[in-house]
Amino acid sequence: MLKNNSKKIEVHYILNAPVLPNCGLYKFTPFSRSIQELNFSKAISAVGHKTTAIFLSQLLKTPINTNRIRISMKVGNKALVFRLKERLAENKILSLVELRKMPFELCILERIE
Repeated sequence: MLKNNSKKIEVHYILNAPVLPNCGLYKFTPFSRSIQELNFSKAISAVGHKTTAIFLSQLLKTPINTNRIRISMKVGNKALVFRLKERLAENKILSLVELRKMPFELCILERIE
């Protein structure tokens, strides 16, 4: 539940890996609050893997499209980043069952300068 003085975090992008899309100064922090505190109304998916898009759609309870695009973040933009905590073997593509078993975290990437 949001406190009266809190507002939702506006998410501009959804990413399936922690990347710096363009030059700038960024802050990258774990997201440990409730999913309900995120606003996805203007979010653009840059999730390039279908299985990850399905998994995130279920986790976030909002449709996430597979969209293998390059993004450029402006100062103030925030991205929700899905980050696996284990490195996959080269060219390994996970099934939905395998992905659900993998340790992961959600983080916020914000361009601050």
